[in-house]
Amino acid sequence: DFDSRKKRKMAEIYQALDSDPIDVAALRRMAISKGGLLTDEIRCKVWPKLLSVNTDDLPPLPGKELREDNKDYQQVLLDVRRSLRRFPPGMPDDQREGLQEELIDIILHVLKRNPQLHYYQGYHDIVVTFLLVVGDRLATALVEKLSTHHLRDFMDPTMDNTKHILNYLMPIIERVNPEVHDFMQSAEVGTIFALSWLITWFGHVLSDFRHVVRLYDFFLACHPLMPIYFAAEIVLYRQQEVLDCECDMASVHHLLSQIPQDLPYEFLISRAGDLFVQFPPSKLAREAAQQQAQRTAASTFKDFELASVQQRPDTVLRQRLRERPRGEERTKSILTKPRTNRFVKLAVMGLTVALGAAALAVVKSALEWAPKFELQIFP
Repeated sequence: DFDSRKKRKMAEIYQALDSDPIDVAALRRMAISKGGLLTDEIRCKVWPKLLSVNTDDLPPLPGKELREDNKDYQQVLLDVRRSLRRFPPGMPDDQREGLQEELIDIILHVLKRNPQLHYYQGYHDIVVTFLLVVGDRLATALVEKLSTHHLRDFMDPTMDNTKHILNYLMPIIERVNPEVHDFMQSAEVGTIFALSWLITWFGHVLSDFRHVVRLYDFFLACHPLMPIYFAAEIVLYRQQEVLDCECDMASVHHLLSQIPQDLPYEFLISRAGDLFVQFPPSKLAREAAQQQAQRTAASTFKDFELASVQQRPDTVLRQRLRERPRGEERTKSILTKPRTNRFVKLAVMGLTVALGAAALAVVKSALEWAPKFELQIFP
């Protein structure tokens, strides 16, 4: 039953944490598989391992002096004041206001220590998630590492690199369902509807904090482009709604920008992992680059090739696809063919996935990738 599975998984997580050296591959597998890391207490222990952060050498808490003559302070202050919905309902005002002050200080601290990074609206939605889960001091270290790696492209002076990452969305959709792709192209809806999903790791658009941290477990354990695969899977999951919509930009954009709150997250995580293994970034880079030929961290230049060689998350996922039970082969075949009617959609929705499709997505490669963070492969 659920309780026994949860206890078994918790035991496996703590076993991986207690091993010498720590079994980071197992921790990544636990973070990706169904249910993620289960509790915030566990996340406090595992998230630093996924980001290669040494918890024995944390920076001191940032001070209020960072606010003096800081070019970003006023914008950060405005954004944080508007972030009331990101705090748990019923939290006392004084506690929330204290956390908001800590949130401001963390953001300014990271920007001060990394002048190459530029603040963007939505960044605070990611930082507040870490603050609420792990507290201010550890959040400062985790957010700094995340900002110089996974979020690096979003923090450039311009949005060119962010737009380029969004350019992966339509090629993924086209591979799975050309009909939906062509419909969206005809509607000229573009990809801007997914911008807030991508740059906040869905933290800004999901109302249930449990779903947010579950996705953070998944993204922290995977390739930095995994959020765009998850975004594509949301669109594909809603394919019939899209095709039933009026074929014009305003209608399709309105539909897609209103993300449902009752999504089957474990199912979508599983499918996003399958998408990644079937259509890895290296296979889509040419199409994405055709839309924006400028140099980015996720293009076909040498730094991206280096990242592709080091991360290779497809290896274990492909093994999982080979080993899945015969009855699940329908999922794979449906995944690569257009699905144009409600019966097929319901059939896919009804499939039982015993283990998240991405559960082993980065296990083999994660240990190869994480120690090489300092290569700065996302310029």
